[in-house]
Amino acid sequence: MMIWKPNVTVAAVIEQHGKYLLVEEEPEPGTGLFLNQPAGHLDPGESILQGAIRETLEETAYTFVPEFLLGIYQWHSQRVDMTYLRFAFVGRVTGHDPERALDHGIARAEWFDLQEIERRIDRHRSPLVMRCIQDHRAGKRYPLEVLTHYDA
Repeated sequence: MMIWKPNVTVAAVIEQHGKYLLVEEEPEPGTGLFLNQPAGHLDPGESILQGAIRETLEETAYTFVPEFLLGIYQWHSQRVDMTYLRFAFVGRVTGHDPERALDHGIARAEWFDLQEIERRIDRHRSPLVMRCIQDHRAGKRYPLEVLTHYDA
């Protein structure tokens, strides 16, 4: 019997002065640049919150402080035939290290206004990019206490 498992990912939705922090990344060589929230796969042994903090730092060089859970999103990518379970967080940045090297595949991290993000919707890494921004703008917020990291 085959056991199906989704890919667990974490993402940070960070808005500051009307702009959102996004990364331009090339997921596979030759595919061109796509927009995404700072996001990535959960590493073994880390909590969901730790993963969101780590991924944001690695992809943007910004220190991220999660304040709320924005939502949990399930999406199946037909292109790679893979299902993702994304935990997205709303929070703020408290520092930036412009000398820090960004993760492999990340061209740059930049602040984009809503109009820029909407104009480039054809270059979003997934439909979750816009959905998370829409949910953020709609005021969706859940307390971090809904998450429990139990490591006996």
